[in-house]
Amino acid sequence: MNIISFKFFQSPMGELIIASFKDKLCICDWRFRKMRNSIDTRITNGINASLKHQDSEVIQSTIKQLNEYFLKEREQFSIPLLLVGTDFQKQVWNELMNIPYGTTESYLSLSKKLGNENAVRAVASANGANAISIIVPCHRIIGSGGDLVGYAGGLPAKKKLLELEGYRTDNQMKLF
Repeated sequence: MNIISFKFFQSPMGELIIASFKDKLCICDWRFRKMRNSIDTRITNGINASLKHQDSEVIQSTIKQLNEYFLKEREQFSIPLLLVGTDFQKQVWNELMNIPYGTTESYLSLSKKLGNENAVRAVASANGANAISIIVPCHRIIGSGGDLVGYAGGLPAKKKLLELEGYRTDNQMKLF
């Protein structure tokens, strides 16, 4: 049986589970999110592997880069990723990685970039199924009116991540 190595990491925003498979990161996600079991099952079934609590070079590199990000010393990550999901989910996640540090997009604008502005709900669902939080920056998706909406790590964590990146989450942005 194939093994997915994983460790828990206490970030300033909350506890993460970080997992790697064959020198690629496959999970960097909120440990206590509502969809934890379904996401873990999707990934373990998708690569026919089981989770084992052990360290790996990819996990250590991810923790190092996350710590640099939290210290505002890193804006982009250079971790090899293994995205496990449907083709559409992977398309959404790849598009998320094109959203620059410190900026946001709405579900609608992301849908338009993917060529189907009627796919807002599907894009939102794929965004919610993202198992590589922060690195695949689903926290940069906000509501069309500028509101912070749904986030697996909770809205307080989303707000802190956006503020860390210099994005104003108060109502001042709505004045302009």
